[in-house]
Amino acid sequence: MLSLLDSFHLTPVHWILIALSGMLIGMSKTGVPGVSMVVVPVLASIFGGKQSTGVLLPILIMADVFAVSYYHRHANWKHLLRALPWALAGVLIALWVGEKVNDLQFKRLIAITIFVSVGIMLWRDRVAKKESVPDSPWFAALMGLAGGFATMIGNVAGPIFAVYLLALHLPKKVFIGTTAWFFFIVNLSKFPLHVFVWKTIHWSTLLVDILILPAIAAGAFLGITVVKKIPESTFRWFVIIITIASALLIFI
Repeated sequence: MLSLLDSFHLTPVHWILIALSGMLIGMSKTGVPGVSMVVVPVLASIFGGKQSTGVLLPILIMADVFAVSYYHRHANWKHLLRALPWALAGVLIALWVGEKVNDLQFKRLIAITIFVSVGIMLWRDRVAKKESVPDSPWFAALMGLAGGFATMIGNVAGPIFAVYLLALHLPKKVFIGTTAWFFFIVNLSKFPLHVFVWKTIHWSTLLVDILILPAIAAGAFLGITVVKKIPESTFRWFVIIITIASALLIFI
């Protein structure tokens, strides 16, 4: 069974990075937003741009299960359903784009998407909290399309969807619960596209994901408990700096 992993030529360092990535994904889904963006360029450097999205997606889905299990009663379905169809349309646009580019171009698309997402995250922190964000159908459509494209190309739609939810002034648990259900549904819809169209999910990638399931669970537990004690501003800037540096490395 382990012979399935031979094609990846993974070293002990790679396994450590993959396990840490799983832990960070678990943390991001249960209360530490943005930290998962570090994972995207790390996995892209190990597996390649397009293939890394197939490795990451099942990890996200497993982490989504933890998040939905914990926050399932707190989702606002009215606002979720307003953006969801547009997000699925964005996924299909990204699916078409991903078929037209080679792996180097795909890596650069991931990097550009990360830069845009980080920019939105910073804008949200510095501007959107002080000024009103539009709350209208066209804004939900725009954020849905952008989020769907970003999640299919690089799995980095968190900041984009957060801007949409910010306009609604949701309580913290409702914010997390709505986000959890949104990405659980969107990520499940992406799974067959990765299997049958991009062919980035197969038995080898699934074995990697299964082996790091304990790390995902540990990260989910940390996201709920220990990490809440870390000063958010310090942790957030650390994540942003590491994410930008990692994205620059895969862009070159």
